[in-house]
Formats: sequence, structure tokens, C-alpha cells
Amino acid sequence: MRVDEVMTRNVRTATTETRLEEVAAVMCLNRLSGLPVVDGDDRLVGFVAERDILHYLFPSLDDLMENSGIRDFEQMEQQYGATLGLTVTDVMHKGVVSVSPDTPLLRATSVMVRHKFRRIPVADADGQLVGIVSIGDIHKALFKHNLLNSQQRRAA
Repeated sequence: MRVDEVMTRNVRTATTETRLEEVAAVMCLNRLSGLPVVDGDDRLVGFVAERDILHYLFPSLDDLMENSGIRDFEQMEQQYGATLGLTVTDVMHKGVVSVSPDTPLLRATSVMVRHKFRRIPVADADGQLVGIVSIGDIHKALFKHNLLNSQQRRAA
């Protein structure tokens, strides 16, 4: 089985100029952990995840060294509202990892496991986003395929 057989084709995306408030709303309302970032031609240029937004709230190593490593986490939470005023380009990963539509399912799974991703963008040879596939999509497809084969063997 290949990625293009199970991927989601209607993908919610962001651009580098999208405000994080909009991205966070899409993520929270649609239960998404991240969004591919595309340019005006739908070419994949990055990925923004929930952890990227939340990571922005944490101090830098230099900050920690200056303040003896002591942090007021409740005060850090108050900075979340200001973070939502930033744009995707401020927090996104630019070195995006993707798979092609003809990638075998278990190859795509191995890429996700190696990078600790739950979902991965699917891009064609020109870098144009054509879909997204998740660990859950792959697991469901393999389970369904195995279940059908098992039923066919029993019927024979």
C-alpha cells in the first residue's frame, strides 16, 4: 500500500504570514497537532506544530543562566496571549520533512517514528503539497487491509 491511498487530500495549511492566533484556533477547533506551511503556489516551506507555539513561551538558555534557572511558570502562561500575535514564520520549522505520494506506508511510518512525528506532509517532486498522512491513517489502513484479507481466507 502507498501513502496516496490513505492520505488526506484536503489539508488545512498556513502561510508564513498567518498569525498564530488563527493557527492555534484551527488546531484547537479541529484537533490538529500541526499544520503544513505553504507559499502562494502551495509549495511546502515549513511546518508549525502546537509544540512550536508553546516552546516559544519558554526562556532561552541565556535567560535561564541569568536568572539562576528559576522560572515562574504561572507568569510564563500569561505570555501566551502575546505569542498569539506573532506570525507562523516566527516559530515554524523551516527544514520540513515530507514523503511523496508513492511512498510505501511502512516507509512513511519509519520516517515519522525516526523524527517523532504523528503526521507528515505529502509533497510531489516539485515540493507542492498534495496531502498529509498520520500514524493513525496508516494504522487504520493496515488494520482494514488485514481484516479483509483474513475474512477472505476464512470464506475460501
